[in-house]
Amino acid sequence: MFIKKLILINNYNDREDRKMKRQVSISLIALLFLGLFSVYPSFITPVQAQVPSSEKKITVLSPRGQPPAIQLKQMAPRLDSLKGKTIYLVNDGYLGTDILLGEMQAWFKANMPEVTTIYKVKGGGGFTAEDPALWEEIKEKADAVIMGMGH
Repeated sequence: MFIKKLILINNYNDREDRKMKRQVSISLIALLFLGLFSVYPSFITPVQAQVPSSEKKITVLSPRGQPPAIQLKQMAPRLDSLKGKTIYLVNDGYLGTDILLGEMQAWFKANMPEVTTIYKVKGGGGFTAEDPALWEEIKEKADAVIMGMGH
């Protein structure tokens, strides 16, 4: 019986010790954060230079710039039907666009065989590069264009 009492007292003391250690740890963490946040504003406060008003002033421009005015263009009229039409599938070179447009071409072949699809890769070496020969061919022969432009 005496040994059981000693074990119970010892367990009680262990629990109290852990509780006390937890409270001390939480208090130390709270003090650390208070110390950091009370010092932090001194790091971010800008230093004001004392410059006499007679000195030259400089002009600073906004880095955002002025975007040019946008000229709106009317959308092309919608086709009544795709039957018998020619659709150009144009890949601009973005990764994965060839797979997507290949799947679209296979879908048209399986589901709408009366539609002619022509797959083209835009030349010019890059997303923003122009390909005037391709645009002329599209104007001449295409009824519609699906342009794969990545995300």
